[in-house]
Amino acid sequence: MGIPAVLVLPLLLLGISGLLFIYQEVSKLWSKSAVQHKVVVITDAVSALGKECARVFHTGGARLVLCGKNWERLQSLYGALISAAGPSKQTFIPKLVLLDLSDISCIQDVAKEVLDCYGCVDVLINNASMKVKGPAHKISLELDRKIMDANYFGPITLTKALLPDMISRRTGQIVLVNNIQGKIGIPFRTAYAAAKHAALGFFDCLRAEVEEYDVIVSTVSPSFIRSYQVHPGQGNWEASIWKFFFRRLTYGVHPADVAEEVLRTVRRKKQEVFLANPIPKAAVYLRTFFPEVFFAVVACGVKEKLNVPEEG
Repeated sequence: MGIPAVLVLPLLLLGISGLLFIYQEVSKLWSKSAVQHKVVVITDAVSALGKECARVFHTGGARLVLCGKNWERLQSLYGALISAAGPSKQTFIPKLVLLDLSDISCIQDVAKEVLDCYGCVDVLINNASMKVKGPAHKISLELDRKIMDANYFGPITLTKALLPDMISRRTGQIVLVNNIQGKIGIPFRTAYAAAKHAALGFFDCLRAEVEEYDVIVSTVSPSFIRSYQVHPGQGNWEASIWKFFFRRLTYGVHPADVAEEVLRTVRRKKQEVFLANPIPKAAVYLRTFFPEVFFAVVACGVKEKLNVPEEG
């Protein structure tokens, strides 16, 4: 007795869904096994994304060096990781290092402290980021410099300090967690977008320079990393093309999803990952192939005078 035709499609979809689920679970296990015993340094480990990265790499058996500028929050993260590690899992006790990437003068000393933890670094995850939103003429130059220090000079200074160790051992991977604004500019985020463009340019160049030493440089660019509870606000967003575009652009990716992607990037040694919903991806292609259309849409949003804080 054959299967009724009306049931063929649902059963086929169910089977495909099951296979995809199995593939995802196997991929997660494979990714975690690939980082076992690796020395992984995570900057701004106390941020939402930093915590998720710490969780997935710790579960995978990596030897973590967690960096952050708040000692109490680092200790809290340490406690959470230790308590979550079951007796059946082979995990290592994380090392904690105080690091403020906006304080460029201290980074060389901190890099030595990081290297002293295990004697080497296998994976560096540059995660730290500082945001600001406001009209360009109302953002002070001092704040512009702080944004550049935290988002550009800090990460590249730490990278330069740890890079000689990777080159001498002819192994290692550097991961930059960047942002969509490293590819396209969004109004009222001039300093932030400038820093993200600069960081992406630096690491794109570095990738070619260190390839001969078998050092991998990866960039992971989500649209926005949203907090655990924040969701897009309600309102008449369909009133204009810009508002629809802006809402989709700011509907960010969950930190846990970004952390899993960072783990896959390390396992697969991917060079560039763009993690975003279809609308932000379309915006990047629009900016590349039809810049005048993109500029017109963006300018439309400025003319409508969106409610944007001056600084913060």
